Amino acid sequence: MATVYTIGEALIDFIPDRKGVELKQVESFAKAAGGAPANVACAVAKLGGHAAFIGKLGADAFGDFLVEKLAASGVDVSRVLRTSEANTALAFVSLKEDGDRDFSFYRNPSADMLLHENEIGSGWFTAGDLLHFCSVDLIEAPVKYAHRKAIELARQAGAVISFDPNVRLPLWPDPESCRRAIHEFLPLSHIVKISDEELSFITGHEDEKEAIASLFVGDVQHVIYTRGAAGATWFSRNGLEVSEPGNRVEVADTTGAGDSFIGGVLYQLQSASHLLKELGQLSREHIGEVLRFANAAAALTASRPGAIDALPTLREVDTFRSSTKR
Repeated sequence: MATVYTIGEALIDFIPDRKGVELKQVESFAKAAGGAPANVACAVAKLGGHAAFIGKLGADAFGDFLVEKLAASGVDVSRVLRTSEANTALAFVSLKEDGDRDFSFYRNPSADMLLHENEIGSGWFTAGDLLHFCSVDLIEAPVKYAHRKAIELARQAGAVISFDPNVRLPLWPDPESCRRAIHEFLPLSHIVKISDEELSFITGHEDEKEAIASLFVGDVQHVIYTRGAAGATWFSRNGLEVSEPGNRVEVADTTGAGDSFIGGVLYQLQSASHLLKELGQLSREHIGEVLRFANAAAALTASRPGAIDALPTLREVDTFRSSTKR
């Protein structure tokens, strides 16, 4: 089976003991493994796929915890490096009543930012693999250039590149720096996943159709537009458009739901290797099935607290889909 590689940040999310209060009012937190690329790797692995995480962690207890959590989820951690130059990143989270979040990050710098381009192996990637990345570690730091090197090597090997901007503005010096970095890396991707909360910010277009169309730059073949509980729409460069409704659940915590969604997409593509070979000619039926699966995985994740610990197994997704068939 091909490998889904993810690159970027793994960090500790400190989840509050109650919803509906500002971060300054939270009295206690529970420690949870997080970081969008790490979440996606775990999502693929917990579904039964082959996933590997590329990143750097501090030589500290939090780094130990994250390596153990990734490995316990089935992720290949042989490309996780450690450093004593900086600590593992931390994020303190507050939850609104609807399960949405606010963040306060501690990473100036953090260990993930110190991954260097010369630490990316030239023989890691092969044809049929997938490489997934987000925007948090595209900040001006060594890790940005490690991303460039990994993407270049993966593309040369014939891998498929997936990009979820996953915008986190508090980690950037200003919004325009974030937008520029996203536009710099966007053309290098084959698949782009973007949420309704990010679309106008990233594209500069208020009209949804214009905004989606503007994302088809460079090598982008597919744009997956997610709208939370409302579901998702898959747009292809060839004009194909497929929408699938979401699944209604009682939301406990939206942390990791988007990562579970794209993890579900990548798992489906990995499992059916012919889909990757025919990426430019995916059928309406193939896309619909991928979206239905990914929507179910995301809904299950949102119904549970935490990120990695909330990610479902393949059996859980199948059971959930059977119980909610329309």
